Amino acid sequence: QVQLVESGGGLVQAGGSLRLSCAASVNIFSIDYMGWYRQAPGKQREMVAHITSNDSTNYADSVKGRFTIARDNAKNTMYLQMNSLKPEDTAVYYCRLIRRGYSYWGQGTQVTVSS
Repeated sequence: QVQLVESGGGLVQAGGSLRLSCAASVNIFSIDYMGWYRQAPGKQREMVAHITSNDSTNYADSVKGRFTIARDNAKNTMYLQMNSLKPEDTAVYYCRLIRRGYSYWGQGTQVTVSS
């Protein structure tokens, strides 16, 4: 069973920064897909950023240039550095990984950006 635990969310003013962490209960060295998603009230969950095992990354257009995804295989942890935050970034942020064909999600962490 894979468990993912997110942390680092909170309340921040517009223009501020936060760093989210996602700690996995398994060795992530060989995990090809890990990603961050978010869901705002009344909206569908959307992909924010993802990273592959060879550190190839992809970002949603809305966060390009502001957010950076990274992984530390030694710590079995994935990160999302969020800079220049905007009120529209307010959402619950979830981490996800795909292992052996199965998709696993964390419980989510709330990010609130005040104007």
